[in-house]
Amino acid sequence: MPQVFDRSHDREALRRLVGCEAQVAGVRRVELADGRVRGLRAAEVYTGSGLRFTVLLDRGLDLLDAEHHGRPLAWIHPALGGPELHERNGLGWLRTFGGGLLTTCGLTHYGPPDPAGPEGHGLHGRASHLPAENVRIRQEWRDGEFVLEVEGETRQSRLFGENLRLQRRISTRMGANSLLVEDLVTNEGFRLSPVSVLYHCNFGFPVVSPDSELILSARAVEPRDEPARAGIDEHRRFDPPQPGFAEQVFYHDPQPDAEGMASAAIANRLLGFGAYLRWRTDELPVLAQWKMTGEGEYVCGLEPCMHPMRATRQQLVDEGLMRQLAPGESIAFRLEIGVLATAAAVSAFERR
Repeated sequence: MPQVFDRSHDREALRRLVGCEAQVAGVRRVELADGRVRGLRAAEVYTGSGLRFTVLLDRGLDLLDAEHHGRPLAWIHPALGGPELHERNGLGWLRTFGGGLLTTCGLTHYGPPDPAGPEGHGLHGRASHLPAENVRIRQEWRDGEFVLEVEGETRQSRLFGENLRLQRRISTRMGANSLLVEDLVTNEGFRLSPVSVLYHCNFGFPVVSPDSELILSARAVEPRDEPARAGIDEHRRFDPPQPGFAEQVFYHDPQPDAEGMASAAIANRLLGFGAYLRWRTDELPVLAQWKMTGEGEYVCGLEPCMHPMRATRQQLVDEGLMRQLAPGESIAFRLEIGVLATAAAVSAFERR
């Protein structure tokens, strides 16, 4: 039964109070109309709890802006552009990376550019720049809940190369403070295909602030390089914005619970406000933390992923970290993103 405005309402009771469910919660298809994002299809989702977020249908069904009662969750950068602007070589991915609550990296590569091979691989792959097909939106009562769903699929394919289909469902419900991303990647080709997926979740102010802290139970943490090694003792805290800050990346080995789920959050202690992730460690055993506290580049990425990032794909192969999908084989991923709306919610998360 949905709980909105501090009271539970069944379907019939709510019908008596509103003209239609869209007065409280729903999904709106929109098309962005200006500048670098002109023509980009999107879906705006609102749950009635104060949670709102935007799904970019033409950018891999990724999530852009998100807020709770007007307080932003995600870091946003003006580089965001449509898929036609994607520069796939080298660091060109950064030319259209707009941050956002979720940017999908993959499907056959993420991490630093690697020029090896017939095509080479640019930063973080192609997944976020693939427009969705067969998009379906559902807004319906189901088992006493008003369910909101955005579904679609993208395909990364090349003649004589990979043929991977990503089926994605983003779901929430009336009154919810969280959303669920469920992905299924299938090799629809007739040869083995590598698969590498990373969920680049980008949290910004006020979730990230000098009053904030990373909350995570991990068995170990490894710095990526020298700048990260220098900051390892303070990787859970965030200084005020600094000029010339060098990004720091840490690889965490998260401790799963009895159900095989790992959790991580960033909480603003002063506001009693934050955001969290939950995911399965069987498919996503590593959490990459991207700590960037530069001026105007003040963001912390929490990134559940399949393996640490290495300089080359061959290193992943040599270390036995590169997953290969056989023809017809699938792999499923599940990621929950939610709001810690009060100090009590932050405390409850820490006690889990």
